[in-house]
Amino acid sequence: MQGGSPCGRKAGYCPDRKQVRRETKNTKSRAGRRAVPLPGPLVVMLRKHKEVQARERKTAGNLWTESDYVFTKPLGGPLSPNTDYHDWKRLLEDARVRDARLHDARHTAATVLMLLGIPDRVIDQIMGWEAGTSSRMRARYLHVPDAMLKEVAQKIADAIWGPAPNAPMDKDQNNEG
Repeated sequence: MQGGSPCGRKAGYCPDRKQVRRETKNTKSRAGRRAVPLPGPLVVMLRKHKEVQARERKTAGNLWTESDYVFTKPLGGPLSPNTDYHDWKRLLEDARVRDARLHDARHTAATVLMLLGIPDRVIDQIMGWEAGTSSRMRARYLHVPDAMLKEVAQKIADAIWGPAPNAPMDKDQNNEG
């Protein structure tokens, strides 16, 4: 099998390709079903989106496909996974940042939570990691930046040997006399 399809052509161009129906599945664990508090500005944006969607539903009438999805096609119903993929790639390009998988945003989110000083247990809950696997998941998802490691090294040095001689002095130290 070459080219990712039975006939050897690129998957989307193979006449032997089978149409696959999209399915939704339950989350991998109980931790995956959770309520996560949202930042206020995001709640406002989601409420506006819901209002727009209600107008779209009304306009579509009986053409609307009802679903429990937050983001849908113009006539309701689930978006294609390709939509997320292409929107994500366009967003990265517009932002002029390096190319990355959408899943990599989970790594970024976990790392940002760590940098904000959020306790591990709270990170686990937000990310949906179960207690038995959370340390393994943190090891996989959290990425410690070099700047943070250097900062820790400096704090250790300051604790053991005191501040470096060329460290800026406090105002009180300048006004002795």
